[in-house]
Parts: sequence; structure tokens; C-alpha cells
Amino acid sequence: MGPITSRLATMMTPKGWAALAAALLVFAVVLPVLNLAVPPGSPFHLPDFAVSLIGKYLCFAMLALALDLIWGFAGALSLGHGAFFALGGYCMGMYLMRQIGERGVYGHPTLPDFMVFLDWDELPWYWYGFDNFGFAMLMVMLVPGLLALIFGWLAFRSRISGVYFSIITQAMTFALMLAFFRNEMGFGGNNGLTDFKDILGFTIQSQQTRVGLMIASAVALALALLVCLFVVTSKLGRVLVAVRDAENRVRFLGYSVTHAKLLVFVLSAVLAGIAGALYVPQVGIINPGEFSPANSIEVAVWVAVGGRGTLLGPILGAVSVNAAESYFTGFAPDLWLFVLGGLFITVTLFLPQGILGLLRGLRDRLRGTARTPVAETAGHA
Repeated sequence: MGPITSRLATMMTPKGWAALAAALLVFAVVLPVLNLAVPPGSPFHLPDFAVSLIGKYLCFAMLALALDLIWGFAGALSLGHGAFFALGGYCMGMYLMRQIGERGVYGHPTLPDFMVFLDWDELPWYWYGFDNFGFAMLMVMLVPGLLALIFGWLAFRSRISGVYFSIITQAMTFALMLAFFRNEMGFGGNNGLTDFKDILGFTIQSQQTRVGLMIASAVALALALLVCLFVVTSKLGRVLVAVRDAENRVRFLGYSVTHAKLLVFVLSAVLAGIAGALYVPQVGIINPGEFSPANSIEVAVWVAVGGRGTLLGPILGAVSVNAAESYFTGFAPDLWLFVLGGLFITVTLFLPQGILGLLRGLRDRLRGTARTPVAETAGHA
């Protein structure tokens, strides 16, 4: 091989991909910091909407990474990860709503506006504590994790898998969507939670706060990537891949398939909840529409496009698909759903391993090796 092909092949090893991911995440942190030092009139200055858009893409990338952990490595396609994402978002939204308004006698803010409009006399018990940031962040992880623990235990213990698992997770998120639409639930009904003002004492609409949220999203994605890398390269990761490829054989060997799936499902839900919590202050709203089953299906498309069973593929798929959506909805909004459908069909028929699989095939050709189409292993990060 020549020097150029040799360098490309080296870069596309798992270590090379990890280094590339770290460089991209560092760039995502450095870019907004430098943006603060550039005058607003400069062509190198990113407008506020672009900073928030990049931050939103990073949250979506973390959500896709969470889904890939349970689908790509454990073989369980969850079509309910939008529910965990939305629950984390609602926990953050409840904290942000508690920062609005004048403080009462005990230093706590008054009732949220929508509760006053609906003639609520007092704050519901499940809103207690959300005026504290630490408590709210604990709930961001605990609420989705607890739901995943209960739901996953019942499903995996009953050996529900394949398309049946996908259907019941989709039913779960649809049921939550219907519940959160009800005004008596105390979460704003159809309008949801919006009109946020402050976060940790900082004005949420200021440029510095937007940059800070984007940095927080990049750091969270980097940490999530490291956690997932640790899981998939451990003994648990090898067991998960074995469960994905031959579940009954793994069960006969004495491994607890239920516990392995349950652990990674709960971890995946927690990561999705954190992504949702970071997403809400950057978009300024959270409503029951985030529970829509269509959103969870779209997340699966991101993972499939990037390449499931990897760690960088879902990140690549989430960013590229959402960037394409922003582009197409800008000049031809009616065409986007057709483009998304065509993209999914193309990937299914011609790129079953996604964009990352295509790049790996290129790497193998550059190396001069012939790879057989075997299942990806957990060692391929």
C-alpha cells in the first residue's frame, strides 16, 4: 500500500475512530468558545440559532447512541426510546418552570402559569423538589431508568423479543403520549411546558447560556461514548453480542440473558433521559408530541443510516440525517418525508451496515483483505 492508503487504513481502525470522535467532540467545545470572541458582524461568527442547532444535533446523537446500545449490541429494537427522551425532557422542563415567577414565603416560586390558568389550588406532590437543580437532575436519570427497569423486567423475564418487543415499546410511548395530553396530569396538557426564563441563574436566551448548553451537550455525548465503549468492550459486551446472534445458545450456556438485557436497557434509557434534559432548554419547549411513536421510529432510522452495532455510526447517522432535514425543510418541506423514506429504503437494500459499514468496506479494500459478511463484534467500537 502507498503512504496515503496506509494512513487511511490506520485511521479507520477502532482506535483511529475513537481518536477522530474525540477530536470532533473537542472541536464542538472549542468552536462555540471561540465564537464568543468573534464580533457578531464577522463572517466567522455563528448566529445564535446555529449554536442551538448544533447543540440539538448533539442531543440527538446521544439519543441514537443510547438506542444503538440496546438494538445494535443486544439485538432488541426498542421503538419507545422517544419516551425516555421525553421523560428526561419533562424533568428538566419542570425545573425550568419552577424558576419562573416571584418567590413565595418560603423562597419557592409560585405555581406555574398553566396551573393558575387551570385553577389549580396547590402544587401537585410530584412537582415537589423540582425547584432544586440537583434533585431535578437526579430525576432526569431516575425516572427513565425506573420505567425501563420495570418495563424491561416484565418484558425480558417473559422472553419477549423480536418484533413483539418493538410493538410493546411502541405501545408504551403511545400510552404515555395520550396520558401527557390530559390537563389533569399536571404537565401542561397539549401545550406542554414552555416560556422558560432562567437556568442556574443565567438567562436562557443569552448567547453565553446557549454556548454553555452546547458545550454541556458535547461533554455529555463524549462521556456517553466512553461509557458505551467500556460496556461493549467488556465481558458484558461480548455476552450481549452473543445474545443478539444466538440468544437460546447463550441461555443454555448458563448466562442470564434477562439480566444482561435489562442492565443495558436501563443504561440506554438513562442516557436517553439525559439527552432529553439537555435538549429542552435549547429548543425552549417540551410537549406530549415528543412521545410520538414516529419520533422513536425516526431515531431507529438514524441508527440504521449510520450503522447499528457500532458506536460512531449512530452519531454519524443522527447528525447527517438531521442536517439533511434542516436543509430540505428550509426550501422544500413537503419533500422531506419522501427523502427520509427513500433514504431508509436505500440503506436497507444497498447499505445494510450503514454509512460506517461502507467506510469499513473501503478500509478493507485499501488493506487488500477480503472480509466475509459476518456479524460485527463488540470490539468494533
